[in-house]
Amino acid sequence: MKIFSRYILNEVVQHAAIGVALFTFVIFMRDLGRLLEIVVRNSAPLPSVAELFLLTLPVACTITIPMGLLVGILIGLSRLAADSEVTAMRASGLGAWMFVRIIAIFAVATWLLAMTNSIWLAPTSSAALARLENKLRSSQASFEIQPRVFYEDFKNIVLYVEDVRAGSNASKWQGVFLADISDPSAPKITVARSGLITSEGPNSIHMHLTQGSQQQLQPQSPDQYEISTFAQTDLPIALPPADESKQDLVPVSEMSTAELWHRGHHPEADSFKPRNAQDTPVVRARWYLVEFHRRLALPTSCLVLALVGIPLGLSSKKGGKSMGFVLTIGLVFLYYFISLTGISLGRSGKIPPGVGVWAANFLFFLAGLVLLRRLERAVIDLGSLRSAWDSMRERFFGNEGEESTRPVYAAHASADAVPTSPRRRISKRYPLLLDEMILRDFAMYLGMILVSFILLTLVFTFFELLSDIVRNHISLIVVGQYLLNVTPSMLYTMTPLSVLLAVLTTIGLLQKSNEITAMKATGTSIYRVVFPICVIAAAISTGLFFFDQFYIPLANQRQETLRNQIKGKPAQTYLRPDRRWIFGEHNTIYYYEFFDPDQNTFANITAFEFDPETFELIGRVHASRAHWSAELRKWIFEQGWVRTFHGSAIQSFHQFDAETFPRLIEPPGYFKKEVHQSSEMNYKELRAYIADLQQSGFDVVRLRVQLQKKFAYPLITLVMAILAVPFSLSAGRKGALTGIAVALSVAIIYFVASGLFEAMGNASQLPAAMAAWAPDFIFALLGGYLLLKVPT
Repeated sequence: MKIFSRYILNEVVQHAAIGVALFTFVIFMRDLGRLLEIVVRNSAPLPSVAELFLLTLPVACTITIPMGLLVGILIGLSRLAADSEVTAMRASGLGAWMFVRIIAIFAVATWLLAMTNSIWLAPTSSAALARLENKLRSSQASFEIQPRVFYEDFKNIVLYVEDVRAGSNASKWQGVFLADISDPSAPKITVARSGLITSEGPNSIHMHLTQGSQQQLQPQSPDQYEISTFAQTDLPIALPPADESKQDLVPVSEMSTAELWHRGHHPEADSFKPRNAQDTPVVRARWYLVEFHRRLALPTSCLVLALVGIPLGLSSKKGGKSMGFVLTIGLVFLYYFISLTGISLGRSGKIPPGVGVWAANFLFFLAGLVLLRRLERAVIDLGSLRSAWDSMRERFFGNEGEESTRPVYAAHASADAVPTSPRRRISKRYPLLLDEMILRDFAMYLGMILVSFILLTLVFTFFELLSDIVRNHISLIVVGQYLLNVTPSMLYTMTPLSVLLAVLTTIGLLQKSNEITAMKATGTSIYRVVFPICVIAAAISTGLFFFDQFYIPLANQRQETLRNQIKGKPAQTYLRPDRRWIFGEHNTIYYYEFFDPDQNTFANITAFEFDPETFELIGRVHASRAHWSAELRKWIFEQGWVRTFHGSAIQSFHQFDAETFPRLIEPPGYFKKEVHQSSEMNYKELRAYIADLQQSGFDVVRLRVQLQKKFAYPLITLVMAILAVPFSLSAGRKGALTGIAVALSVAIIYFVASGLFEAMGNASQLPAAMAAWAPDFIFALLGGYLLLKVPT
């Protein structure tokens, strides 16, 4: 019995560990780029960045630990059932309840781990993460200040920097323009040749400026103008307050479990400042109790999922691991759908908090008891599910018979021996039975892996938005539309990783079952074996590129609008007539209080002209009104004045009723630029957008990197397929589990390298093309080298 127990537990635990690691990595893919860019720009100490990364692990594990347990049970037991090992064990007297007792050891241990994480570790990490992010606010503000971008998040301060260079705990600036707009009609201007920014505390930053001047105008007396020069000066700037709209109604994730219980049952003892009319003691008490029950219910899902997974895993005889994977996807989606619906209803007060949170566990517990009772009497009939699965496989991949009867030995037979059916009239050499067999398995694993990743990310995304959904009374229809429109970008992002896993699993299983050896024995080269996979991977790469060109930008625009609605923000406006600062085409900064894009008129406009070499202010034009003359193709400034400067001295000054200036000739369309994200444009639109914005005070370095990645990222799918082949052949005899572990390691290395190169490109430390293409080139060389060393 001890041998059986160790054998079964070993099978289940290995798959569960890989599942937890894989699901956690998929979740962390979203934040990896931000963390790496902080590292590259030195905007925060490296230990703090590592701490940020580690502190987010416990929160992710509250979801991924139960999922990993279910993966381990279903795939592990399905593998034993497919190899008839379960039949042999039951024939030796091992009953269904004996399997339950053996798996219960693993389930209870996992439950204790998940409970410790949920009750103590995750809340402690969330509180520490909040304190660390607050501590790094000044560093983050320094990090967000990009060259040639107007930074307007400071209160009554507008900052523009020509060039930003990263330094150790400080950012070095070249060409600094700072405007104090406490009085919008007469901004106080500070211009400096260089500057250094350092953190002064959690709520402010310190700017040390050199070789500059401060200039101030008296609004009622245009002829009164003050200029003071400095060799060095120091300016403290208060950081913007935290955006409360981005925070939960109650920061329950940062509270201890005991505190949640106390406040949930004694709302009158809760000292708080209401944010709005809905923020009442009763509402807060519901949030406290929902979070308290959720911290207990999610870990307990390990037990109920194990109760359901054991009979289903033991009954998945024909489907093997693939059937276990399909069941995992379906059960995880069903459990979290019920759980999230109950949490939402509990927070809104429609049902008691405990009932809503524990509903999924209760339903799965009943289902598990029913399935176990039926399993003890007879094997559960999964024929309907298997029939549907086999029908789908036959429809898309053809009916090639069972795995044991695959005609591997005839895969490389002569052309005369191959039937000349319509399916084979394309070529006598391609596709062969061998190609169809490999492509069938590859497509099956690719589909299952991709769907599971997308479902996992959707569930995690729903958890993140749940507070906003309840607070802003968002209907499930809107939430469904958002998740539907965010799915294409997830599909685009996760396809390369899914292809890597699918190739490793497909080739690894063929190697383990000695089918690769049989193919070689018939004279089939290993290159010929993997040729169909490379063809499909190339097709997928091409498809991803066109998918990004014609569909993803529109879907991203829709999902951004829906996300703003869920977050309670105003609808996204791409046309920004309210933008009051813009950099012109000829070293000029424009500031205006109002712009009418229909009439092409400005109100209270000021133009600051700079020396391109020294960034000294050489001229300033102000007018109460300006309108565009189509005949002159110039702006006509009315009721204003103009000053020119020579160093720190005023060279000339005069007032005018109407005047034009030869350097201020940007057409009206220049001030009507649309603001888009790179993900919301295809290659052609993004290239035109970069050309249009690079002289307008916007950072186009990031956009150039993203422009190159429009081609580079889809191609990595083919690179991943090539790279997976040698790893799958070397790890194949050790099992598909080893292949998945190898895939996870390769994926982590790739995405870290890709994020690092992209961050260096964003920081102008690498050319945009090199930042985007270097990961593809490096991994393609590595994959090609390893593939050439494989015995063929």
